[in-house]
Amino acid sequence: MFGIRKRRPPPFGGVHVDDDKDIQVHKPEDASRNDLWSEARLLLRDLIFALMIAALVVVFIVQPVKVEGTSMLPRLHDGERIFVNKLIYYDEYRWAPKLERGDIVVFWFPDDPSKSYIKRIIGLPGDTIEVHEGIVSVNGRDIQETYLDPRLNLSHRSLARTDVRPNYYFVMGDNRDNSSDSRIWGLVPKKYIYGKALFRYWPLGSASVIYHEDVNPTGPPSPGLRDFEMPAGEPSPRPYIPGESSPEP
Repeated sequence: MFGIRKRRPPPFGGVHVDDDKDIQVHKPEDASRNDLWSEARLLLRDLIFALMIAALVVVFIVQPVKVEGTSMLPRLHDGERIFVNKLIYYDEYRWAPKLERGDIVVFWFPDDPSKSYIKRIIGLPGDTIEVHEGIVSVNGRDIQETYLDPRLNLSHRSLARTDVRPNYYFVMGDNRDNSSDSRIWGLVPKKYIYGKALFRYWPLGSASVIYHEDVNPTGPPSPGLRDFEMPAGEPSPRPYIPGESSPEP
């Protein structure tokens, strides 16, 4: 009315952003992009760190291993995957785990180190091992192997006295009727053993800790191996030890 135009109030209540350098102008879109990039960098950093830790664990502590074959039935099945504890490499230290009778171990096959086997330790350095009618005797006393399936130990294969040398181990599969082990090809050098079974992680439905079995000799004195007695005047056969020449036929 009367041709008078009302002036609109300037933005920010009459104060322009250039009038005060301390005024902060927030742009939500730019802030969002910056936050996203920061989070991505943090995620990448954490991922690289996690991969480095995983690599160190695999190299020095645990290693995944695939079970091939049925020699460890009924405890381990063909195709299962387990973690093995590699800290046994450092057994000279007090904090490192020791190899014990009853441990399931992974090692390079003495006759062909390009292959790996998985078996159970039965004889420690200094032990004397015998097998009579399918029963294992350690240092003259039978051991109770409750983890075995009797249906997989029907052959009752016997074995003459075997003395376990220092830094060697006598190993056997739990599936005694279908296992190639120390009864056939001899002892395993300590330096060839690179892992102790720790945890089954595949298949997921069977995931579980692989517990140590106590197989210390507690039975009565063994009657001995009459089937392997040699005639008077003839030397007793000596077991084959990897690294030595094969025994005469």
